Amino acid sequence: MADKRRDVLVLGGGLTGLSAGYVLTTAGFKVKVFEGAAAVGGLSKTIEREGFRFDLGGHRFFTKNGKTDAFVKDLMGDELVSVPRKSKIYMRGRYFDYPLKPLNALSGLGAATTIKIVCDYGVERLKRLFKETENVSLEDWVVGNFGRKMFDIYFREYSEKVWGIECSRISADWVAQRIRGLSLAKAVKNAFFRLNGKDLPTLVDRFLYPELGIGRISDRLREEIEKGNDVFTGARVERVFHAGSRIEGVEVNSGGSRQVFGGEEFISSIPITSLVYKLDPPAPEKARDAAAKLKFRDLVIVSVMVKRRRVTDQTWIYIPEKKIPFGRIHEPANWSAKMAPEGRTLLVTEFFSFRGDRIWNETDGRLIGITVDSLAALGFVKKEEIAGGVVLRVPGAYPLFEVGYKEPCGELYEYLRGFKNLHIAGRGGMFRYYNMDHAIESGIATAERIIKRPGARPGREDDAVSATPDRGDKG
Repeated sequence: MADKRRDVLVLGGGLTGLSAGYVLTTAGFKVKVFEGAAAVGGLSKTIEREGFRFDLGGHRFFTKNGKTDAFVKDLMGDELVSVPRKSKIYMRGRYFDYPLKPLNALSGLGAATTIKIVCDYGVERLKRLFKETENVSLEDWVVGNFGRKMFDIYFREYSEKVWGIECSRISADWVAQRIRGLSLAKAVKNAFFRLNGKDLPTLVDRFLYPELGIGRISDRLREEIEKGNDVFTGARVERVFHAGSRIEGVEVNSGGSRQVFGGEEFISSIPITSLVYKLDPPAPEKARDAAAKLKFRDLVIVSVMVKRRRVTDQTWIYIPEKKIPFGRIHEPANWSAKMAPEGRTLLVTEFFSFRGDRIWNETDGRLIGITVDSLAALGFVKKEEIAGGVVLRVPGAYPLFEVGYKEPCGELYEYLRGFKNLHIAGRGGMFRYYNMDHAIESGIATAERIIKRPGARPGREDDAVSATPDRGDKG
């Protein structure tokens, strides 16, 4: 091994890996973080072009976990601002409030459609009084909680646009996590009386945001780690060496130069499928077959610079209809005035994609043109206002939760549990739906598990406890 020190090696420099590295650094451990991209942060990074700043889709920070809240506030200090959440759904040529508000929905859909929604909801609730129904797919879950009409109008098209597969193939686990605890009755109550809404993650009225973009959280974590340890970017982990029940080291490719690093403990927040394929000697066929069954959804970000101070007053605008190619818009300057030059703004659009499909393979110029044409058709901009555009392709952005995904996940967890000094964590590392706070909590929990191992001391080898997949998630 080129490096004989017994360090904690962290594979992946997103929020999970960086949070783990930061906690271990403050505890006195030697840490090395390896990130394959040119910058840390993963999805939670901020891009700067010509004085404009934008995130990969816009990421709010909100948590009900006091420990996580304090962790981020202590880290960021006075960089955080409080942002009001104002979101709309655009469909059928109209804007609807999100979360849904009955009066707004009534005026937008008409009395007949609204009555049908309420009746369908009542029918589904009655059905469940007499017969327990298993929710297998997203379609099952939404119909059971909102009714068939609401599913057809508000959920079907957008969900299939985001995930690229039919709702009957999307696991109910995802939607249950994503809008946990929400039903039509609670949405109605929240709309009229504002009761309980603050207890539902999808109904948060305000959130925290760094003035210079969400990527500042990752940057600050890196800054703190590098006060005593190392964070390597442009450093792709190519192979993970193991023998018996231990991981022994990793081969890292940095600018074409390869180096092997040894370690005492290994934290992996890279996609679990990539980790399995990187093992040397190769993982058993059963594990590789399980990894092949898990897929990720990719993302194409198109940001359009506008010669105007503001275009909207919204945090997000959701675009369910498939005739419009992107699925969501956000305007970073509404989150922080420092995200755009004075008198200018930009609109960031998200195209949900699979690598190799038409959107992914389209030229940057054509994607910018498609975006500007669509924004103009929607009435947001005039073509002569456009000052430029930026296209970014984000592979493996979201785990794709197809019906049946739990079984191969379980097989991978069981196999990887056999390595005593390996800890898998984070959204990609665990193949789970994590918001920002979940990702940070996953990293903190993993670091604390290493620190608390019997006999563990910074810089000393310890074989006492088998590492297991992080279970610090919220569902």
